[in-house]
Amino acid sequence: MTRRLSSKDILALGFMTFALFVGAGNIIFPPMVGLQSGEHVWWAAAGFLITAVGLPVVTVIALARVGGGIDALSYPIGRKAGLVLAVVCYLAVGPLFATPRTATVSFEVGIATLTGNSDVALFVYSLVYFALVIGISLYPGRLLDTVGHILAPIKMLSLALLGIAALLWPAGNTIPITEAYENMPFSTGFVNGYLTMDTLGAMVFGIVIVNAARSRGVENARLLTRYTIFAGLMAGIGLTLIYIMLFKLGSGSGVLVPDAHNGAEVLHAYVQHTFGGAGSSFLALLIFIACMVTAVGLTCACAEFFSLHTRLSYRSLVFMLGLFSMVVSNLGLSHLIQISVPVMTAIYPPCIVLILLSFTLRMWNNITRMVAPAMLVSLLFGMVDGIKASAFSAILPQWVGNLPLSSQGLAWLPPSLAMVIIMAVYDKCLARQRATAH
Repeated sequence: MTRRLSSKDILALGFMTFALFVGAGNIIFPPMVGLQSGEHVWWAAAGFLITAVGLPVVTVIALARVGGGIDALSYPIGRKAGLVLAVVCYLAVGPLFATPRTATVSFEVGIATLTGNSDVALFVYSLVYFALVIGISLYPGRLLDTVGHILAPIKMLSLALLGIAALLWPAGNTIPITEAYENMPFSTGFVNGYLTMDTLGAMVFGIVIVNAARSRGVENARLLTRYTIFAGLMAGIGLTLIYIMLFKLGSGSGVLVPDAHNGAEVLHAYVQHTFGGAGSSFLALLIFIACMVTAVGLTCACAEFFSLHTRLSYRSLVFMLGLFSMVVSNLGLSHLIQISVPVMTAIYPPCIVLILLSFTLRMWNNITRMVAPAMLVSLLFGMVDGIKASAFSAILPQWVGNLPLSSQGLAWLPPSLAMVIIMAVYDKCLARQRATAH
């Protein structure tokens, strides 16, 4: 008899997927986009939603279709190259950037307002925070119960209340638009969507979602695919609604913190202004739960992946990843964001190319011939965009600034598209020649 999920478990799976995605970046970047984009907020929002919602949902669907994780998705570029890509993605959304960021965001929004933004306070908080993350991550088979049935609904309800408040009680009007959003609001929002890391997160979470369904005894491949796609779509709808509300919140909060350095400052200023001290406590609890759920999901996924490719056990890796993330989190939020921007700008393009081309694999005679060159070109030009967004931009030659879409941070797009077209023509011509010869 084929085991199926109950309606309650299907909803819990969707809630869990949404909760895994909504972490630190999802909460702090939309308010900042809303604040800085002024009257162009919805153009910037449209670009942001493509990379922060559209691509992650497409990634979950792509993973569901191939029936596995990032290794199954990357098979067209070969086992070694696919493993390198997987390691980079897991490290980026794991202990290097995303997991430490969950601790720094929850600290700055909640604890720092009480203790001050001191190094000692951050260190003590990170110790307690990652002790909890490690404790929950040691039991991945209980994720659907702990996250899907309990934490995720609390998280969704709290975010909904915050979003409704932003719509009903805006703090004020928009402030003057920043230079980046004045000239290119859509493309600036598009590139800022990278910073949520949700597309990379989707490549990591795909296997977590599948394993959560399997923990209920579901083994049928078609059912697993169906449940995974449903969970991805449900998460996408939830993310879109939350983002729209947070854009609105940020757009009206410029009068409170016109010189905010990150979205955590914007959120805290709005809640303090609208709800006072009680609101600040509520926000601190909300951000803590949101960040904790994401940190647990990332730690479980990374430990699962590296346990398959090293001699270390899952439990040992949970401790190692948790401790390393704790150390990195003590760099502070602004420093983490500053470091992650050029890295995300460089590695997102090849991931986007891989994900989109995965839907066309049956069209080609040699899939490696199609995917590998396009990914290589997108990586090279993505690295150029990454350097341009870093403190080392001065080392780039002047002609780089004249590349098509370079000013928008999308210099990788035209050459990648050109490479896809060239290889598609070559693939079809070569197939025709072989058919004629036979």
